[in-house]
Amino acid sequence: MKNFNKISCDEIKVGVKFSAPVFFDDGENMFLAEEKSAKQYHVAALARWNIPYLLSYGHVITGNDESDSGELYELESLDEIEELSDVDEIEALEEIA
Repeated sequence: MKNFNKISCDEIKVGVKFSAPVFFDDGENMFLAEEKSAKQYHVAALARWNIPYLLSYGHVITGNDESDSGELYELESLDEIEELSDVDEIEALEEIA
């Protein structure tokens, strides 16, 4: 078994990251992946499930690295944007007629 550090759930705040995976108290089921930011739903789940502590063999990563926003946006193609513009133009012409 790894040399886990016990982490109080009070330390888990939105945006906190760890250098290694964070596990539930069983040491097997992962709660948070390595270098991934805790989100509001992580914090809410800990409170809802009354979990007193987590385990990790890593440490808190400090700094303002925003590389893991947790949200990726798919860019719309230019064709899709033009199609929406065409619809708006048609509706405007219908209102005039």
